[in-house]
Amino acid sequence: MKKSISVCASLALLLALAPLAQAAPAVDLDAKVEALLQQMSMEEKLGQLSQYSGSSSATGPVSFKGDLKQDLQNGRVGSMLNVLGTHSTRQYQEEAMRSRLKIPLLFGQDVIHGFKTTFPLPLAESASWDLAAIERSARIAATEAAASGIHWTFAPMVDVARDPRWGRVMEGAGEDSYLGSKIAYARVKGFQGRQLGDLDAVMATAKHFAAYGAALGGRDYNSVDMSERMLWETYLPPFKAALDAGAATFMNSFNDLNGIPASGNRYLQRDILKGAWGFKGFVVSDWGSIGEMVAHGYVADARGAAQSAITAGSDMDMESNAYRKHLAALVADKQVPVALVDDAVRRVLRKKFELGLFDDPYRFSDGAREQAALNNPAHRAAARDMAGKSIVLLKNSQQLLPLSKDVKTIAFIGPMVKASKDNHGAWAVTLPDVDYAKFIVSQWDGLKNKLSGRTQLLYAKGSEIEGQSKAGFAQALKIAKQADVVIVSVGERFDMSGEARSRSNLGLPGVQEDLVKALQATGKPLVVLINAGRPLVFNWIADNVPTIVYTWWLGTEAGNAIADVLVGDVNPRPN
Repeated sequence: MKKSISVCASLALLLALAPLAQAAPAVDLDAKVEALLQQMSMEEKLGQLSQYSGSSSATGPVSFKGDLKQDLQNGRVGSMLNVLGTHSTRQYQEEAMRSRLKIPLLFGQDVIHGFKTTFPLPLAESASWDLAAIERSARIAATEAAASGIHWTFAPMVDVARDPRWGRVMEGAGEDSYLGSKIAYARVKGFQGRQLGDLDAVMATAKHFAAYGAALGGRDYNSVDMSERMLWETYLPPFKAALDAGAATFMNSFNDLNGIPASGNRYLQRDILKGAWGFKGFVVSDWGSIGEMVAHGYVADARGAAQSAITAGSDMDMESNAYRKHLAALVADKQVPVALVDDAVRRVLRKKFELGLFDDPYRFSDGAREQAALNNPAHRAAARDMAGKSIVLLKNSQQLLPLSKDVKTIAFIGPMVKASKDNHGAWAVTLPDVDYAKFIVSQWDGLKNKLSGRTQLLYAKGSEIEGQSKAGFAQALKIAKQADVVIVSVGERFDMSGEARSRSNLGLPGVQEDLVKALQATGKPLVVLINAGRPLVFNWIADNVPTIVYTWWLGTEAGNAIADVLVGDVNPRPN
């Protein structure tokens, strides 16, 4: 009995000590952060809070601007964005390692729906309702980005968006707060993987905090006028889900909320995010948004913007230079407590320690790992699977789909049929050494490769995406009349949706609807494919064409995925 008691006591002691053992690394990390902070000058502290942009096309030798090189060597830069490739990230990091304290840089990038391997637009992925597949797409994007020297993605965008005139609807999960919360959680888990510091993980950013998706009139960067109830019930839950998933960073938004710009909104950043929710990561501004508080009329000048933003809880200044130029004087004049600056710096330094950059600042800049990750055929297979799951079958009232692989003649018509890069959609990473015309599978190639040799595939462009010319109609009608089935592919140009791409008219651009009407009038069985980054208005097509497929913009494997659906190898999600 005594022995049993002794064993039980030992087990109890071990259980009691376990939390302390798990907490030890955190305590050690806090001590490292604090020790480094005590060595830093104010200029070096502000460097950690300042983010510069590099050249987005830099995968070879970088020609530094003199002032940037000097700033790197003097510790005046804490992070950079738009630096692509292990060679370039290593070269910038080498300059930072010449600084007095040798604090490594963070490299961030807008990895929104894939890196080299492009997945469907986030809005398209949300139409799949497949959380595991969505998490996997973010996982692969993180693996490729991290292998290319990136530590941090400015994604996921978790704004609830209910006005399709707003171009950034393509970047989020749509109009439903519950689904948006589930997808936000999945994407953060996908990007960050098992833990930060793993070589296939990048820091996620929940953006844009908050309510950017409710911009008045669907106009990008516009004001948001919202009740507390709407904010908490609809627009904040996806952000809380991202935080619960462990999102390392948050990005504030361009908009004002009820008259207060998000960059200077203490209620959002200190009361909710860092206060009630206990967020331990750091907040980065959107591009220049701290300085834009002057344009909002909220502050008189950049000095006032810096004071407002740091007081409200915005930790890192992306590209407005307000912190670098004005915070030191604000602290010296006792208009900003140094404790606020120190808190922001601690948050940034902690993430650099968690990523393992102080142990090896070049650990994410391995060229061999980069080549392996960027040329992994499993990534393309996953992109094809995700693309097929994202396609939505809106209408199939005459059961024309699936097509027989042995149909004798198909006319494939429209401005999207042979497009390649358009399939990327907005917010795609463009690597300068990739031939996207060959890398991306066009709809033409996808269907041609899918059909048997007994099927003749005919092509006519029909019209451009925009403009009023109908010069191509005659050829399109001639081709259509020769076919057993006509497929017409229409929609937006890839860059008609995305940031600063608000549209007042959501119909098909140009004369594309007229092209569809002309093809429908031939009496041939007709399939309409709609390619877009947002919901479009196509009332006549919806009323008159029996077979409609919404294909969004599907990424690298667009053509193969569309062909899989057209012939029935993949069953699309019904409307």
